[in-house]
Formats: sequence, C-alpha cells, structure tokens
Amino acid sequence: MIPDLGKYADTVLWSYAASIGLLAVLIVFSIVRGRKIRAEMEKVEQRMTRNG
Repeated sequence: MIPDLGKYADTVLWSYAASIGLLAVLIVFSIVRGRKIRAEMEKVEQRMTRNG
C-alpha cells in the first residue's frame, strides 16, 4: 500500500513526520490557549455580574 519512493523515501517520510508533529503542537497550543482565555473570560463575567 505504501508507494515506492526510491532514494527519497527518508526525506519524504521525515517531512511527513515533521509536518504531523508541527500540526500536533499547533493543536495542543490552541487548546491550551483556548482554555486559558475561556477561564479569563469567566472571571471577567463574574466581576461584571457582581458589579451590576
């Protein structure tokens, strides 16, 4: 099922691995940042409801 990449197999496979790794890092970063921002927004909303 894997195509024959010839002498460039190592380069192509490492490129795929690097791309997948970078995408995983971006996804994790986005999730962590989103949670942080959501928590900050909830704090602001709580302050707003207490102050009227």
